[in-house]
Amino acid sequence: MAVNWAFDDMPDQRGRTVLVTGASSGLGLVLTEHLARRGASVIMAVRDPEKAERVRAGLAGDIDVRQVDLGDLDSVRAFADRMRADGRTLDVLVNNAGIGAQQRVLSPQGYELTFATNHLGAFALTGLLLDRFRPDHDPRVVAVTSNFYKLLKIRDPFTDLTAAGRWSPSRAYTESKLANILFGVELERRLRRAGSPVRSLVAHPGMATTPMHDAAQGLLQRTFLVVGTRLLARTAEQGALPLAFAATSPQARPGVALGPGIRKTDLRVHFDPIAAPADDPELAGRLWQLSEEATGVQYLGVQDPEVGSISATGMPSADGGDH
Repeated sequence: MAVNWAFDDMPDQRGRTVLVTGASSGLGLVLTEHLARRGASVIMAVRDPEKAERVRAGLAGDIDVRQVDLGDLDSVRAFADRMRADGRTLDVLVNNAGIGAQQRVLSPQGYELTFATNHLGAFALTGLLLDRFRPDHDPRVVAVTSNFYKLLKIRDPFTDLTAAGRWSPSRAYTESKLANILFGVELERRLRRAGSPVRSLVAHPGMATTPMHDAAQGLLQRTFLVVGTRLLARTAEQGALPLAFAATSPQARPGVALGPGIRKTDLRVHFDPIAAPADDPELAGRLWQLSEEATGVQYLGVQDPEVGSISATGMPSADGGDH
C-alpha cells in the first residue's frame, strides 16, 4: 500500500506540541520547519543548543531549543526533569536523532556510543516523558529507523552493548536501527495492552542526503555513498516526508514501516510490512528488558501489574529508577 502525500497535506498543527530530537540539521530540521509552519509548537531537542539557536533564527513559528545529549543517560534524565519542572506537555515525540560513529567509543555509562545514542537514549526519553503526553490530542511516538536492517543482517544482536568483541561502523549503525524498529513495534504492543491513547509508529527516510554522510570514512563507505547517492538518495526534504506523515497524518498507522519506495522518483509514502528479524516479538521483548536494565527506566511492564498501569492522567506510569 502507498499513498500520495506532501507537506502541503499536513493537517493544521495549531495547539499541538511536538518534540523532535536531532532537530538542528538534516531530517529533524526539515521536520521542525514544516511543523512550525503549520502552527505546531516545536521543541528542538539538540546536543548543541548554540547551533540550534543560530538555525532557529532563520525559522518562523513557536520553536523552543532545549539541550540533551541522547548518548548520555544523565543528560536524558536532566532533560526530562526540566520538561516536568516547566510543566511542558507533549502531543508527539519524534525520536529522530542518530549518529554513525566511525570508531568504537563508549558512552558515559559504558555502552557503545552509536547504540547508546540511537536507541538507549530514545528508549529512556520515551519512558521518562510518557506521562507528559496529552491523552486527547492524538498522542504519538515516532521511531525513525533505516531500511539497512533488512539489507545487512546482524548475527546475535544485542549480546554485548559495549561491542567489545566485534565492532564496525556498519554493524553498530545497523544494529541500532534494528533496535529502533523493534522498539517502535514493541512499544505499540505494550501501549495497547495498557489501554493507552498513545500510538507508536515507525518511519524511515530511505536513503536521504544528510550531514551524517559527511562522517563517512574509508574507501568502501565513500564508494557506497557516492554510488548510492547517485542511484537512490533523496534530498533531506524528501526524506523527511514519511516522518512528517507518521507524526501528523490521520492515515498513518502502526505495525508497518512508513517510508519511500525503492525508486528515488517514487515519493509516495509506502506502508511496508515489518521484515525479519524486526518482526520477532521474542527478540523485541529481550531488547526491551536489556534496555530497561541498561537505562534504569522501566515502563509498560507486562508482568508487574503495577508497572504500565493507567494513571489519573490516563497515561501509562513510568519508573525512572536509579541507573
